[in-house]
Amino acid sequence: MILSLKQPNLTITGFNSKITDHHRNSASKFLILPPLSKPKIKNLSAVTNSKPLHVSLIQSFGSSCVVCKAYEADRSDGELVVEKIEAAKRAKIGVYFATWWFLNVIFNIYNKKVLNAFPYPWLTSTLSLAAGSAIMLISWATKVAEAPSTDLEFWKSLFPVALAHTIGHVAATVSMSKVAVSFTHIIKSGEPAFSVLVSRFILGETFPMSVYLSLLPIIGGCGLAALTELNFNMIGFMGAMISNLAFVFRNIFSKRGMKGKSVSGMNYYACLSLLSLLILTPFAIAVEGPKVWAAGWQNAVSEIGPHFIWWVAAQSIFYHLYNQVSYMSLDEISPLTFSIGNTMKRISVIVASIIIFHTPVQPINALGAAIAIFGTFLYSQAKQ
Repeated sequence: MILSLKQPNLTITGFNSKITDHHRNSASKFLILPPLSKPKIKNLSAVTNSKPLHVSLIQSFGSSCVVCKAYEADRSDGELVVEKIEAAKRAKIGVYFATWWFLNVIFNIYNKKVLNAFPYPWLTSTLSLAAGSAIMLISWATKVAEAPSTDLEFWKSLFPVALAHTIGHVAATVSMSKVAVSFTHIIKSGEPAFSVLVSRFILGETFPMSVYLSLLPIIGGCGLAALTELNFNMIGFMGAMISNLAFVFRNIFSKRGMKGKSVSGMNYYACLSLLSLLILTPFAIAVEGPKVWAAGWQNAVSEIGPHFIWWVAAQSIFYHLYNQVSYMSLDEISPLTFSIGNTMKRISVIVASIIIFHTPVQPINALGAAIAIFGTFLYSQAKQ
C-alpha cells in the first residue's frame, strides 16, 4: 500500500503492507486519529504536535493502492465545547440585563402614574412588597419554584437587610411622589459616594486614590443637577438621599449576614420582600391610614377610571420582577459587572421618563446628570 498523508508539519512516506478486502471496499469516511507521537517505524519521518489528525478521504485504486487525504484540526473538541458554554453564558447575562432594564423602566413609569393620581407613597410601597410576596408564596405552594431551606439564624441575619431595604424603598417612593422620576434617579446615581463614605468612616475600610477621585464628578454632577432642577422639592431631594444611604447599609448587612448561606438570588429577594412587608405594614397604617387611602382611592378611580387599578397592579408586579431579575443576575456576574449594569439602568430610566412625561430639562441640568453618571462609571472601574 502506498499511504500519503498531508498536514501542516507532518509528512509520512511509504511503507508496504497487505490490504484486506474489507479495507478495499470501505466507503469514504471521516475519521479522527489521536495525536501522533514520535514513531519508531523504519523510513518514517514526522513532525507533529498535540492537535488531532482528521482523515477526510480514503480512496481505493485497484488492489494495491490507497490514497488518504488528511488535515490537522485547528481546535480540539474540548475547546469548542468551552467556547459554546461561554457564548451561552454571555447570552444569558445579556438577557438578564435587557430584562432588568426593561422591567425597571416599566415600573418607574407606572409608579409615577400612580403617585401622580394617588399621592400616598407608604401604601404604594406596601402594595409593591405585597405583590412580590404573594407571587413567591404561590410559586412555592404550586412547586413552580423550589422553596428555600431556611432556619431562625437565616431570618435573624436577614432582618437588618430587610429594615434597610424597607427604608430605602419607602424613601425612594416618597421622592418620586414629589419630584420628577429623572431627578430622583440622578440623585440616586450618587449612591457610590455614600458607599465609600460609610465604608471609610464607619467600617474603617480604605480605598485607592482613584476611587476617591471618582467621587468628585459624582458629587459635582448631582449638585449641579439639583441646583438647576426646575421643579426642585426638598422632600423629594432628601428622600432620594435617604434612599441612597439606606441601600448602602442594606448592601453592607447583606454581605455580612449572608456569608455561608446557600439561598438562590430569587429566593433571597423573596424572603427579603416578605420580611420587609411585615416591617412596613404597621408603619404605613400609622403614617397614612385606611381612611386616607379610601378617600384617595375613590378620587383616583373617579378621575382616571378603571385604568388606575391596572396602573397599581402593574407598578406592584413590575417592582418585584425587576428586583428579582437583578438578584438573579448576581448569581451569574461579578459585583463590578452588576455595578456597571446598574449605571446603564439609570440612564435608560432617566431618558425614558423624560420622553414619556415630557419633563423639561435645561442644558445645564442635563450636563449635571451626565457628569454624575459618568462619575459612577469611573467609580465602578476604579473599584475593580
